[in-house]
Amino acid sequence: MSRIQLLSPRLANQIAAGEVVERPASVVKELLENSLDAGADTVDIDIEQGGIKRVRIRDNGCGIEKDDLPLAISRHATSKILALEDLEAVGTLGFRGEALASVASVSRLSLSSNTQSEGAGWLARCEGRDMRVDVEPTAHPRGSSVDVRDLFFNTPARRKFLRTEKTEYSRIDDVVKKLALSHFDVAFNLRHNNKPARRFPAATTQLEQERRVAAVCGPAFMEQARFLNTEVGDLRLWGWLGAPTFSRSQADLQYFFVNGRSIRDKVVSHAVRQAYQDVLYHGRHPAYVLFLELPATDVDVNVHPTKHEVRFRESRTVHGFLYGSLSRIVAEMGPGREEGEQLADVLAAVPGAGSAVGATGAMKMGKNSHALPYQHPVAFPAHDRGAVSEQMAVYQLPGQEGGAVAAANNGLHTGGEIEGAEQAEIPPLGYALSQLRGIFILAENREGLVLVDMHAAHERITYEHMKTAYEGVGVAAQPLLVPEALAVSEKEADCAESHLALFETLGITLQRAGPESLMVRAVPALLRGADIEPLIRDVLADLLTHGTTRRIEEQINEILSTMACHGSVRAGRQLTLTEMNALLREMEATERSGQCNHGRPTWTQLSMTELDALFMRGR
Repeated sequence: MSRIQLLSPRLANQIAAGEVVERPASVVKELLENSLDAGADTVDIDIEQGGIKRVRIRDNGCGIEKDDLPLAISRHATSKILALEDLEAVGTLGFRGEALASVASVSRLSLSSNTQSEGAGWLARCEGRDMRVDVEPTAHPRGSSVDVRDLFFNTPARRKFLRTEKTEYSRIDDVVKKLALSHFDVAFNLRHNNKPARRFPAATTQLEQERRVAAVCGPAFMEQARFLNTEVGDLRLWGWLGAPTFSRSQADLQYFFVNGRSIRDKVVSHAVRQAYQDVLYHGRHPAYVLFLELPATDVDVNVHPTKHEVRFRESRTVHGFLYGSLSRIVAEMGPGREEGEQLADVLAAVPGAGSAVGATGAMKMGKNSHALPYQHPVAFPAHDRGAVSEQMAVYQLPGQEGGAVAAANNGLHTGGEIEGAEQAEIPPLGYALSQLRGIFILAENREGLVLVDMHAAHERITYEHMKTAYEGVGVAAQPLLVPEALAVSEKEADCAESHLALFETLGITLQRAGPESLMVRAVPALLRGADIEPLIRDVLADLLTHGTTRRIEEQINEILSTMACHGSVRAGRQLTLTEMNALLREMEATERSGQCNHGRPTWTQLSMTELDALFMRGR
């Protein structure tokens, strides 16, 4: 082995560039972040051949002084932090002072800048081999322009790992879209091969912001999204959350930002998955555009060279806040929610918005969700329940009187009465018209035609009633005749010992039997006979990672879900109009009723416009 020696500056720069500059999209990201940190409100991006030949970014930010231009291209030189205290509370997107130096070491770079609204600017040139910077006068308005040509011209090993022009450009497009979502007040103009590709005007109002979100995520997302804005202490979460019916086969519409920075974090993804746990079909992914704001001192952004990962100081608090906020909004998504007041205006400016959503999801949803007069529990009427009552009687809630409920249903409208009812009195799911093949309920509301999967809807209603009743009683524990020994690591044993009270609330009685062993003395009554060992290990893993767990609750809910499925009205059962209307009213009063226990949609809406289109009316 050769002796230890210092690396040459050129080699060190190229090694460092390998961490920061992976492909043209990395160059675009770093340069755009510099523009945003400079206070620019307009950024122009010109791309040639997917960024391999040329990347040019121009902004109207504060600019760079002449004497600082050579330093700007030097490694570990930055104006964004000065001391260690600044690193603990980073308020800018960039801060390491490596971006321009890394890009310059693997390309032919020129940097033009001017700090004045009038007068000449200055141009700094640098090529990757010797990193010598030449400064000369140039004509340039206030702001900066960075021109990067021939990326990886001096590192052919890296250049041959680049993909096709189309692939590299698509990655650049993704970068621009993320930054456009995180900085609504900045205008972005993207050109590829001298052709306009994307244009995002500055968005200062919520309406303009929603138009930008619709332009990035598609009008269908905005039609199926719910705006949220919640704040607890120093934590604020706002943005748009897609309905469960708008789930995706891949996680391609998931944008999460922390203090304006696009991130991927296990704490965040776990909280989102738990919030959608009960309503999302297996293998599907939710869609969302969410922004988390918290003090800069409570999050560490200096975790990964690409700055895509962060570390929260209080990860358990953040996880609980995200889960609580998102699960509440998801629960409110369903029939009976008012339409967004400005949705039509939002989608009017987006091409193709008019036919983006057909009969594939629930009704549009808005902010107000508790002002409708029909949101009260209604069960099937006692006087004509037939076989339906036999199914519901098994899971009847304590204190629920059939006669009282029947009296509440005596005033229900029938399907023929909708013509005489005032528009303001028509409930969200309307009134039943008929039953199709003993499977679907056909109803008419103010929008048009509503189709309801009878079994799926009743399954969700029964499931939610059972969960409410079970939560009221609590988790009953079943002592084991023979305690079960469980071998664990010392870290897991310490975690279990510190959370014994939590396990007790979950119906599990644990006792530490040694440095690396636990004794299980009681399990939840509903889980007796089940393999409890992997469940306890999963609970311990959640506690170690996130500080909280819902494993036991999910297992119990799975059993309740199965019971609700078997106790719900079956396909082929003929219902009266009164029974059908009662089911519709119950859906409007039940959380998460837009999906069954397995994540399938329970109802869909066919508007009059869509019905007219089927028969070419008005053409």
